[in-house]
Amino acid sequence: MQLLVSGSLAYDRIMSFPGSFADHILPDKIHMLNVCFLVDGLDERFGGTAGNIAYALSMLSEKPIILGTAGKDFDGYEKWLDEKGITREGIKRVDDEFTAGAYITTDKSDNQITGFNPGAMKYSCDYDFSKVDSKDALAIVSPGNLDDMQNFPKIYREKGLPYIYDPGQNIPAFSGEQLLEMIGGCKILVSNDYELEMIMKSTGKTRDELMDICESIIVTLGEKGCLVVEKSGVTEVGAAKAKTIEDPTGAGDAFRAGLIKGLSMGKNLVESAHVGAVSAVYCVEQLGTQEHSYTEDEFWARYEENFGKL
Repeated sequence: MQLLVSGSLAYDRIMSFPGSFADHILPDKIHMLNVCFLVDGLDERFGGTAGNIAYALSMLSEKPIILGTAGKDFDGYEKWLDEKGITREGIKRVDDEFTAGAYITTDKSDNQITGFNPGAMKYSCDYDFSKVDSKDALAIVSPGNLDDMQNFPKIYREKGLPYIYDPGQNIPAFSGEQLLEMIGGCKILVSNDYELEMIMKSTGKTRDELMDICESIIVTLGEKGCLVVEKSGVTEVGAAKAKTIEDPTGAGDAFRAGLIKGLSMGKNLVESAHVGAVSAVYCVEQLGTQEHSYTEDEFWARYEENFGKL
């Protein structure tokens, strides 16, 4: 099955401040803030929604096509994708922009200050969909270029290609009317519980009313698992058991990769959500969104430990 993964490609540049932000920010001077934090160093990691999802899928023997944009500093990330056997055919290079980047400073209390430069993500990837066989394909539209997030659902509906819609952190960038148009006709709307509340508030629709325009909804709940909402009812899916919790960042993307893997195997939504849960737990056990690894045998053994035989 051809798997199309649209979304962001980004560098996560993480800095650690050994003190506390609160000790350097004066509440009565917040209107004229001017501070400098001396950090212990900088750690650069590969990230972005599309990159994270594709990475997790590659470990499950899938060959996803990333639909996204990258900049003039993409060479290191490009090499990483090549090493993982992930095609770059859907990635457009924008030579006068930097690849999207998140600049994250974390203090000793785990408070964070983040700056995000969209860079090349400001541009559509302009992918040629004529080569896609919609009868044997599945797509996910995850947070990335705003034009792509609006246009790809239209293309998928016209082609009869099933797609998962995941607006995520880009929800505030769209009007309620735009969200309804993009969600309408999707196979699955995926969001966490807070994001779903934002969608409902923006569109003026209840969860049941959203179910009138999409096939199903999956609501992720962090360590509590997720809810699989189908027209036949709601199923609670527990999280897989973590051996240690190091960093929840990227777990949602890993979950989506596992969900896609399950669907590509012809499994139902609940079974596919179980695959997603196992994919997610590997991510939370490591720092970074593409630092975890496993063999397929290890993955399916862990699936059986948590949910029984698939």
